[in-house]
Amino acid sequence: MNFAGERLYNGIIKENPTFVLMLGMCPTMAVTTSGINAIGMGLSTTAVLVLSNLVISLLRKVIPDKVRIPAFIVIIASFVTIVQMLMQAYVPDIYAALGIYIPLIVVNCIILGRAEAWAYSNGPLSSFFDGLGMGLGFTAGITCIGLVRELIGAGELFSHRVMPAAYEGAAIFVMAPGAFFVLAFLVALMNKLKVSKKNSGCGMDCAECGGCDK
Repeated sequence: MNFAGERLYNGIIKENPTFVLMLGMCPTMAVTTSGINAIGMGLSTTAVLVLSNLVISLLRKVIPDKVRIPAFIVIIASFVTIVQMLMQAYVPDIYAALGIYIPLIVVNCIILGRAEAWAYSNGPLSSFFDGLGMGLGFTAGITCIGLVRELIGAGELFSHRVMPAAYEGAAIFVMAPGAFFVLAFLVALMNKLKVSKKNSGCGMDCAECGGCDK
């Protein structure tokens, strides 16, 4: 697997922020009442992740170690402000639906965590793809949660009716408890798939393969 592919795979599958690392739970629980809201939050976070990772990596030799966290926050907050203004101008409906959770991207532990764990000690290209992988993983995770909640709770997908007119929906799934139920189910499903894949084996001679745990 090439370098860029490895960082993307790491963020989307191996260390998915939502289903594996369990980071960013506040927006995950709050904004996943629909698929559109989830995608809006996910893409906003991805943009901030990619740009902040890139800039922090470029400035990593300039930022003093003692003030790195305040410096990270200033950089992240600058990009969050830009994203917030763009959303307010071009997608006001999604901006209004996400509300306070857009400015709260500044303190999202995914972004601060990647800045500290990766961007501050790796090169710009590596940090760019790390941010992209983590952002796409977060977007995919919360979108899955949003779609399941929207389907069961309202009988819709991306605000389009897909269930029969007689379907009334389970209101609890568009409320806060529903987010926990769906998250738990999807995490359990992902873990089950991982175990099944590991137990199935790859059919190759392990002595010649370094791609799996022995």
